[in-house]
Amino acid sequence: MTSVDLHYASARLADLYDAGNGWSADRAFYAALPGPAPQRVLDLGCGTGLICRAMAAAGHEVTGCDPAAAMLDVARRRADGAAVEWVQASAQSFAAAKRFDLVIMTGHAFQVLLDDADVQAAFAAMRAHLAPGGRIAFESRNPGRDWPAAWDYDVTLAGSGGVVRERRRFLAMARGRMAFELQFDFPAERLVSRSELRFWTRGEIESHLAAAGLRVEALYGDWDRRPFDAATSDEMIFVVRSCCTD
Repeated sequence: MTSVDLHYASARLADLYDAGNGWSADRAFYAALPGPAPQRVLDLGCGTGLICRAMAAAGHEVTGCDPAAAMLDVARRRADGAAVEWVQASAQSFAAAKRFDLVIMTGHAFQVLLDDADVQAAFAAMRAHLAPGGRIAFESRNPGRDWPAAWDYDVTLAGSGGVVRERRRFLAMARGRMAFELQFDFPAERLVSRSELRFWTRGEIESHLAAAGLRVEALYGDWDRRPFDAATSDEMIFVVRSCCTD
């Protein structure tokens, strides 16, 4: 099982997650991908399942997968949580008998895959669970942008236990990996989580996709589907299909 950072593993922080991560343009992009006809959808790194529940409400058959038990506990407790199949596993280790018309990995979860072996295993799992004609969609931040300069933030969230101050602080960037810290100030306690993300290049991602038997159908630079521009786009949003027909 993949190790899980405190801000996903802690029940208190998982319960706070939705307060700072509500509906947004990226979630709307993914929720619209299946279209109106019922689809079988797999969400790898589903977190508290906001997109999963929206897709299930639209009539799709949805499986939400996440390595963090605390996040899945929150997902299951939601009023519409029973409409989704929840599975605790990493993207690399997910295994099921069924295949899916759409496989997604959202919220920059792809960047938690730090090594070549992690990406290879995740793409292999996606490919193995893709139905004929199915698609994969995920995003990664464009490493050409100055992320350290824009990384820090300071927000106040209304949690079930009172007001919580959340602060994100850049620590270091080396060899395409960023280390950062999240601080959560509860009324009587501070919780600190240290994390690491990999800023994969477009070439690295496309090379791993090709090795997994996958091809890029579209590459967007923003959630409005504008084309990716290496100099100006913050996002690299990949829509992928199998290279061959199963």
